Amino acid sequence: MKSVGIIANPASGKDIRRLVAFGTVFDNNEKVNIVRRLLLAMDAVGVDKVYYMPDSFHIGERALDAIEVALQADRLDMMVEDTQDDSTLAAELLSALDVACIITLGGDGTNRAVAKKSGDTPLLPISTGTNNVFPFMVEGTLAGLAAGTLALNTISVEEVTRREPRLEIYRGSDLVDIALIDVVVTKSAFVGARAVWDVSEIHEIFLTRSGPSNIGFSSVGGYLCPLPAGCGKGLHIVIGDGKRKVKTPIAPGLVCSLPIKSHRVFGEDEAIPISQVPSLIALDGEREISARQGDALSVRINPRGPVVVDIDRVLQQACERSLFVSDDHDGS
Repeated sequence: MKSVGIIANPASGKDIRRLVAFGTVFDNNEKVNIVRRLLLAMDAVGVDKVYYMPDSFHIGERALDAIEVALQADRLDMMVEDTQDDSTLAAELLSALDVACIITLGGDGTNRAVAKKSGDTPLLPISTGTNNVFPFMVEGTLAGLAAGTLALNTISVEEVTRREPRLEIYRGSDLVDIALIDVVVTKSAFVGARAVWDVSEIHEIFLTRSGPSNIGFSSVGGYLCPLPAGCGKGLHIVIGDGKRKVKTPIAPGLVCSLPIKSHRVFGEDEAIPISQVPSLIALDGEREISARQGDALSVRINPRGPVVVDIDRVLQQACERSLFVSDDHDGS
């Protein structure tokens, strides 16, 4: 029996796109309710121990106050800074504890922070952010049952997980940072709001996923050049005067038209230079890197990014092995 980790980001789902668009607000009380359902489901399948990331809203403690469970839930021993670094540190601690999986509550940005240090520990991402291409829209009880099934050690992890690619940003030969879904290069010289929502600022886009049913900048590629999942390729789009425009939902309720100068598919053996300098570079929706004059920055795709749990496959395996079925000897 393994333990399970929970990282619930109290800041996810609250950026400026709630003001300029109509994104769903996942308040912290709803996150508390989701964690409650996770704990109850894991307890029901016999999980012994859960670790959770501390936070300023005390999501883990509030969840535990309202329920009775037999499992032991321990707060990770770490300082809270109320930044994305909390999620990164929590992922590193949980990976060292060899948990069966790390359940994350957040959007693409939260999962990016976790993936920096999760190593080979599988992620089970639940969508509570603004742009949610990486995490799943899944009910917490089902996610808890899937996580609990993994913790039982009765099914092969390799059969129910998959590797997702990641984008890597280099300065020369040094790895600077990563993104799971998109790298967006903006012309702005000042950070301002960290989220990117003004399409007039965008110079180029790099994507690991390109699908028309996605929200955010992944949908730009989806309407230009859809890429099949797991193909190991990336898509590079340059915004500017060209023969085409793409109408696309870059945020919930915010549909914009972007002029396309060029686009092309690239592989893991290519390093594509960032041509707009100076610039601010957004990773999975938030501006993180400042490119100054003289910087030699490039983007590559690495097919060996984070390991992700396939919830449907886990529950199907549980069904095939009758893990949730028992003989009723007393006839009740």
